[in-house]
Amino acid sequence: MVSKTRDKLIDVARQLFAHKGVENTTMLDIANASEKGRRTIYTYFKNKREIHQAVIERESEQIVSRQRQILDSDASATRKLSDFLHARLDIVKCPTGRFLPENVSDILRLDFKRAEKTRRLAAKKEVEILSRILEKGVADGEFSPQQARRAAAMTVVVMQGFDHPNCAASLEAFGFDRGDSEEAVIEFILCGLKRES
Repeated sequence: MVSKTRDKLIDVARQLFAHKGVENTTMLDIANASEKGRRTIYTYFKNKREIHQAVIERESEQIVSRQRQILDSDASATRKLSDFLHARLDIVKCPTGRFLPENVSDILRLDFKRAEKTRRLAAKKEVEILSRILEKGVADGEFSPQQARRAAAMTVVVMQGFDHPNCAASLEAFGFDRGDSEEAVIEFILCGLKRES
C-alpha cells in the first residue's frame, strides 16, 4: 500500500508538472488531483523539490529500463552492445521526439529544465550500463581495452545526437537516411571496439 500511494503521488505530480509546469504546481494541487490529503503527501515527500526529483528519477529509469534488460541477458558483449545501441536509438524518434514507452511520451515536450535533468540522469545511468557491457567485452576478449576505456561516455554523447529534433533534417541535408545512419553509427562503434587479432 505504501509504494502504491507513493507511486500514485509521483504519477499525479508528473502529469501536473507536464500540464502546468513545476513552478505553477503546488503541493495542494497534487493532493487534490491524487485525492489524498496534504498530510499524506508530506508523509512521503518533504517538499515539492523532493517529489520533483522522484518524478525525474522515475522518468530516467523508464528511459534505461530496456538497456538494463539487455545488460542482464546472457548474450555476448558484442550482441549486448549492438542491442543496447539499437534500444537507445529507439527511445526517441526524430523529429517528433516521440518516446516509445508510453509513460515517458511527454518528456521532451515538458519544461526544458525537467527534460534536461531527466536526460542527464538517464545519460549517467546509460554510461554505467554501457561501462559494464564494455568491461565484459574486454574480459571476454571481444573489445580492445584501450578503445573500451574511452567508449562509454563518448558513445552515450553520440547517441544523444540522434535525440535532437533537427536530427532527421540534418541527416537529409547531407544525403543520409536516418535508418541507414543509425546502422552506420552502430557498425562504426562496434568496429572501433573490436580487439585486433
